[in-house]
Amino acid sequence: MKSMTGFGNGEVLIDDLLYRVEISSVNRKQADIIINMPRELSALETRVRKMIKESVSRGRVNVNIFVKASSSEGGTINVNKELAKQYYEALRVLELDLGSNNFTDNFDPMRANGVINFGVTLPEVEDAWSHVKQALVQAVDHLIVMRSDEGAHLKADLESRLDKIKANLERISEQASHVVSRHKENLLKRLTASGLELDLNDERVIKEIGIFADRCDITEEITRLESHLIQSEKYFSSNEAVGRPLDFLVQEISRELNTIGSKANDANIAQSIVETKTELEKIREQVQNVE
Repeated sequence: MKSMTGFGNGEVLIDDLLYRVEISSVNRKQADIIINMPRELSALETRVRKMIKESVSRGRVNVNIFVKASSSEGGTINVNKELAKQYYEALRVLELDLGSNNFTDNFDPMRANGVINFGVTLPEVEDAWSHVKQALVQAVDHLIVMRSDEGAHLKADLESRLDKIKANLERISEQASHVVSRHKENLLKRLTASGLELDLNDERVIKEIGIFADRCDITEEITRLESHLIQSEKYFSSNEAVGRPLDFLVQEISRELNTIGSKANDANIAQSIVETKTELEKIREQVQNVE
């Protein structure tokens, strides 16, 4: 089991250039990968995305790739004059359309994306890829380690809460075995209080008790709940991405608990259901962090 929360980084120093990759991930139902890298390396985005998808199946993943000179002498300032002209001409068109002179007067090339770049002279894309890939592998490995460590903590918490639910379920099963007998006693008390002389063998009493027993029978729900809990335990110990199936199981467990609560017609069982739902809600919150 892995958490969706994690961070990893990697660095490779080649020919006075430092290639650094930072990866952070947070909760998200689907895999959402955001990549930021130097414009000159944009052709590598597909490869970077593919490597991330091979290791991450859920979560919002932010990948930042930096390349900088390892010494102050390696830095450069790159000016894209053609892009600056395009910005300026676009502002002129706006001025003509809107009747204003403020746009070109206030044009600041430092604020125009891509006009002035402070950076380094990068090698050809294919050469750069081998270095970016090395740093990326390191970052992904560190990310997975952290997500696994976080997952271990999640597992311990989930198992603890599941144990409480199992204990509550055993208590509900034990309480359910007495529901019909208590109803029988209460029925006879009400009949006696009403002055009706009926015994347990009276056909009407037997019919009433039988109808009540059928209506409050929760055997099937208990059986399904036990199955869901066993399956949840298996997922807790899995190395696969189990967030989605666990989320589904939590919904199914909640549905069975609601059914038991409505059928059981017993105050003690109702109290146990409330306690169980409290633990289940905490599990639901934690499952949102599971990959």
